[in-house]
Amino acid sequence: MGQQFRQIRLGLLMIITSILLTSCQLGRFVFYNFADIKDHKKFQSRPLTANASSFHFQTTNKGKFPKELNNIPFDKYLEDNKTVAFIIIKNDTIQYEKYFKGYDKESIVPSFSMAKSVTSILIGCAIDEGLIKSVDEPITNYIPELKKNGFDKVTIKHLLQMTSGIKFNESYVNPFGDAASFYYGLNLRKEIGKMKLKTEPGKKFEYVSGNTQLLGLVLERSLKEKTITSYLQEKIWTPLEMEYDASWSIDRKKNGLEKTFCCLNARARDFAKIGRLYKNKGNWNGKQIVSQKWVEESTKLDTSEGSVNFYQYQWWLPKPNEDFMAEGILGQFVYVNPSKDLIIVRLGKKEGKADWWTIFTSLAKAY
Repeated sequence: MGQQFRQIRLGLLMIITSILLTSCQLGRFVFYNFADIKDHKKFQSRPLTANASSFHFQTTNKGKFPKELNNIPFDKYLEDNKTVAFIIIKNDTIQYEKYFKGYDKESIVPSFSMAKSVTSILIGCAIDEGLIKSVDEPITNYIPELKKNGFDKVTIKHLLQMTSGIKFNESYVNPFGDAASFYYGLNLRKEIGKMKLKTEPGKKFEYVSGNTQLLGLVLERSLKEKTITSYLQEKIWTPLEMEYDASWSIDRKKNGLEKTFCCLNARARDFAKIGRLYKNKGNWNGKQIVSQKWVEESTKLDTSEGSVNFYQYQWWLPKPNEDFMAEGILGQFVYVNPSKDLIIVRLGKKEGKADWWTIFTSLAKAY
């Protein structure tokens, strides 16, 4: 009886400890540890619904793809470098599609920071519709509570370009850092309200996720009664005839805010469709989803006001004015080369030892 009582007490203690650990930012960091590609199962989220009539890329039995990379068979190289999905699409035809480590075409993988590029698309849609006036608007028009913190001169463009000058610790391994607060925390609006500036806006590029979460709050406020996820459903998921259901992680169940700096959870083929939309300058099979002007602004070189030559409006530019890509931690990528009519999607458990930027640009040359 004594032993049974001790086991029951130990079990109750473990349950209580688990609840305490997962109910605060530090506890969740300790309990869940570093981000991984199953994190979509850990957080609250809002659903996205597949279209009744889905768009499908064409397939071929004669796909063109490299047989080797660095003198290693192509499949083995990808698998050795922790890849779970790899797709090459040329002229809307899948040249290569392979899944590894138990994953398949129906497996969900979090976007991580690829969501930043999707957030940029939605900002463009909101500007097209007049919900947001322009990128030159101060963000305090939408987040007036930041006026007291000196944000009057921070514009939407500064956020898009990562030149806002906000004070934000992007470390992914520091449980007390801002990135952990945003990723594991339960109240993003509260965290945003505490933000400070460390440098003058428009002077220096610094990649920090706080910029994109501020964009998320600007977007939410501009949408009035809609959620960001419902706007994504309306503007992107339904028009692009997505093949699968998906979700966007939020900070909490009640009155949650989408983690716009990360955490769009979807399948590889549907991520590829986002690349196709931008490859075609915002047009989807004859319908303009987001203005061509916005897509061109988002993917062209602009080094004014502290901006850099490899980043534009939440998209990475491996070779400016030639290609662009969305990128997330652990090696999530959607690479696009419009002149080659080429899209590459790589999703992974880790980035591995591969230099993916170089691999993508080298593959593009082969096509």
